[in-house]
Amino acid sequence: MQYIISAIVIALWIWLLRVLRKAGLKFWRYLLGSCGIFLIIMIILRPWLVLPLARIVAAIAGIFGKVTGYYQAYFRYGVIFIESARGAISVGIDMECSGIIEIGAFVSLLTFYEVYNVPERIYVGIIGTLYTILTNALRVGVICTMIHFLGSDYYYMAHTVVGRIIFYVLQVILYFFVFTKPHVLKMKTGDFDYSKRDDDIPESEAAKS
Repeated sequence: MQYIISAIVIALWIWLLRVLRKAGLKFWRYLLGSCGIFLIIMIILRPWLVLPLARIVAAIAGIFGKVTGYYQAYFRYGVIFIESARGAISVGIDMECSGIIEIGAFVSLLTFYEVYNVPERIYVGIIGTLYTILTNALRVGVICTMIHFLGSDYYYMAHTVVGRIIFYVLQVILYFFVFTKPHVLKMKTGDFDYSKRDDDIPESEAAKS
């Protein structure tokens, strides 16, 4: 019954997207489309993606831990074991730490972002997803390193404050280069195009200005 309801909802969602396209309501189509893709990822794909992502993040973060000896990653289980002067702690990479939410949001916003054509969206989506996985692994590595030196008492600060600041600053950089900068470069005001360089302007037009 659940699958039937899901199929009906998805079919209705696709129909509404077609209606909005024909009506020329680009903003509402983008909003509805992005929200729909995100819900599909989180409800349908999330159970299948969390563990593989957790393993990948643990494996990448574990490279630094293995080289330095600060912590040891058991990537098959998505668990990292950290030793410090104040004791040892095991950190499990769950749904939040796997990066599935951030990857889902990025892919959802990009899917209907018509500044890019379809091949460009696929290419940028792959690069952005890999970037998010790497930055998430960096965040986990920083958290584990802080715990190694400061002890498990600093887990909350390392995870909730320092780790999130590092991760979201890097995500803001990604969103700037993927969404903000291309939009500004392709935006036109009258005959002026932000993507034009000064040397692209004809000399006659330059003389008039």
